[in-house]
Amino acid sequence: MRTVPPGLAARAGAQATTLATCWRLTRADGTVLGFTDHDRVLTFEGTQFRPELGFEASATDLAPDFATGTSEAAGILASDRIAEADLAAGLWDGGRVEIFLVDWQAPEHRMLLRRAVIGEVTRAGNAFRAELRGLAHLLDIPQGRVFSHLCDADLGDGRCGVDLVAGGFRLEGTVAAGSNARRLKVDGIAGPPRDWFAGGRLEVGGLVGEVVSDRVEEGLRIVELMTPLVRQVAEGAPVRLTAGCDKRFASCREKFSNALNFQGFPHMPGSERVLAYPSRGAAENDGGALVR
Repeated sequence: MRTVPPGLAARAGAQATTLATCWRLTRADGTVLGFTDHDRVLTFEGTQFRPELGFEASATDLAPDFATGTSEAAGILASDRIAEADLAAGLWDGGRVEIFLVDWQAPEHRMLLRRAVIGEVTRAGNAFRAELRGLAHLLDIPQGRVFSHLCDADLGDGRCGVDLVAGGFRLEGTVAAGSNARRLKVDGIAGPPRDWFAGGRLEVGGLVGEVVSDRVEEGLRIVELMTPLVRQVAEGAPVRLTAGCDKRFASCREKFSNALNFQGFPHMPGSERVLAYPSRGAAENDGGALVR
């Protein structure tokens, strides 16, 4: 049970309330921002809470045990401290949120209502919606590795070992005329074959998009994105494309020549083979080694 500090309880019971809600957002990179639904700046615990961002919090689903509590926060991008590019790039994913109830006349009278982790963030125009997950959700995250036919490394990371630049898997070009927020024409990257960048990333003007497909037409690479960029990009803007990886052993071997570093289990037998009864001389399962 949460205990309300006596000073705050007295103010909450007054005829004219002086209570406000404050939100402290901490990104994974350590950036801290404070916001409030009051009409002036409030300061406590070394953070300035500014009335720059309108939040509307849904009802919070909190469980008495270790079940994950969830809620949502919706708002308008009224603050230039939260950039559309940062939301699109996922810089706020996994950040922390602290919600305070504060007496705006005397901020020393306050209480922490909730701590949460920012989950999925979606946006439409200048509005956004963020999922707030209770801290107990961390107990639901699988720990360790999973035995799978697919690789569980990220292309180019330390476990993968592929050099994206030296290997020609990260190339740069410029935006050509006729592009829009979902379908870009890129000049200067016509060499790789069709769908070389499918499943990869496009970076342009501080924005990031997931590539669905790509092909070459009339010397230009046509790049289709999973979702439109949050704004139109100008002709001539520099573009960086990173090749896609579908996590399969065949792709690792043939596309990236990196089979020795494959971080999956491509030769692991399926359930049908494990449950099948071996038979001497059988072509499919004679009881011998699966891979020689």
